[in-house]
Amino acid sequence: MRLLLDTHIWLWSLLAPDRLIPRVASEIGDPDNELWLSPISIWETMVLSQKGRIQLGQDASAWIREALRRVQFQEAALNFEVALRSALLALRHPDPADRFLLATAAVYDLTFVTGDELLLSCGEVSILANR
Repeated sequence: MRLLLDTHIWLWSLLAPDRLIPRVASEIGDPDNELWLSPISIWETMVLSQKGRIQLGQDASAWIREALRRVQFQEAALNFEVALRSALLALRHPDPADRFLLATAAVYDLTFVTGDELLLSCGEVSILANR
């Protein structure tokens, strides 16, 4: 399986793995699965840290670099197709980060791993729900 982790799933996998349901934890830990991460998740993590909504225990950019060294992720790069697709998604809310993440999953044909209730009902991509 090719999994694109939502930002909170990525952070929980590193900081609070007990928040992941067993199936999600198992799929993330399965060496046969590909783990993908969007640059949007890096940006969101930086913003959350700057706002004090998450505590990373050190400089956020250093923490992110170390986290990316510890776990091998494929980078789901932002490109023109992702940008175009993000504007065409039928979502109930306009959060641009969520739009980019879902569009990334669609363009790269990835299963999106999330627990966000507003995203679980998006029928345009394959979803692995953390609930």
